[in-house]
Amino acid sequence: MGRRSVVTAAAAADLPAVRGRLTPAAPLAPLVWFKSGGAADWLFEPADRDDLSAFLAALDPAMPVYPLGLGSNLIVRDGGMPGVVIRLGKPFARVERADAVTLRCGGGASGILVSSTARDAGIAGTEFLRSIPGTVGGFVRMNGGAYGREVSDILVEATVVRRDGAVEVWPAARLHYRYRHSDLPEGVVVVEALFRGHPGEPAAIGAEMDRIAAEREASQPLRSRTGGSTFKNPEGHKAWALVDAAGCRGLTRGDAQVSEKHCNFLLNLGQASSAEIEALGEEVRARVKAQSGVSLEWEIQRVGVAK
Repeated sequence: MGRRSVVTAAAAADLPAVRGRLTPAAPLAPLVWFKSGGAADWLFEPADRDDLSAFLAALDPAMPVYPLGLGSNLIVRDGGMPGVVIRLGKPFARVERADAVTLRCGGGASGILVSSTARDAGIAGTEFLRSIPGTVGGFVRMNGGAYGREVSDILVEATVVRRDGAVEVWPAARLHYRYRHSDLPEGVVVVEALFRGHPGEPAAIGAEMDRIAAEREASQPLRSRTGGSTFKNPEGHKAWALVDAAGCRGLTRGDAQVSEKHCNFLLNLGQASSAEIEALGEEVRARVKAQSGVSLEWEIQRVGVAK
């Protein structure tokens, strides 16, 4: 059987039948921004919400499940991911106008698509999503934010598929948002979100999006193999400033490097392993702790098993 072949239920080690794509031993490095890490036991790309719900309902409850977006804020460890990685593709990437100021967004839709659709519809308030690499599912789970705005400011409700296959609609208050965190349980997949903005002029909205894009381009290493913001900003501090003060700008381990352009970004300069990238991050944390007494928290998710 080919490493990337689509399999049927009979060949899928007792996994449930699906209408989407179910791929064994699927390499994940091509799917994440760092371009490092091992394979998933199984990669499932559901055909639609019902396909996902039925699969999870029939799946052995002991089987680990992990939703994967664009892989933009993620380290997949070199030993790969046990269980099933779920990736929401084109069927979940639609963005539609729900009313005059509200968008219905699929869990696989990108921030650029959401903000561009809002601009064209004259809906202001989602411009900040232009600056966040990733998908709606990840934004909702992590309360993604930038430039003074967060998903908690615009989310009305999220539709999720639980690990047992049940479909639920969660109002924003149920997620109990705080800085880069929500109460969504592990294994729950966000398949849709309602984002509410306010009336605006498309030209003004577009100008703000352009400003944000230009500011990001000037200050962040966007054209590199990176994972976005590495550490959360501690109360009263900027993570990048603490990293810089600890002498970590440009610090390397193998092909992993602390960005010289923005030192809250880690880079894969070529062939860095996930172990090297994670170890570099831990070295940065240790140096910052020693220099300032502040314990940095990872913002990048680190998943899978070490090799």
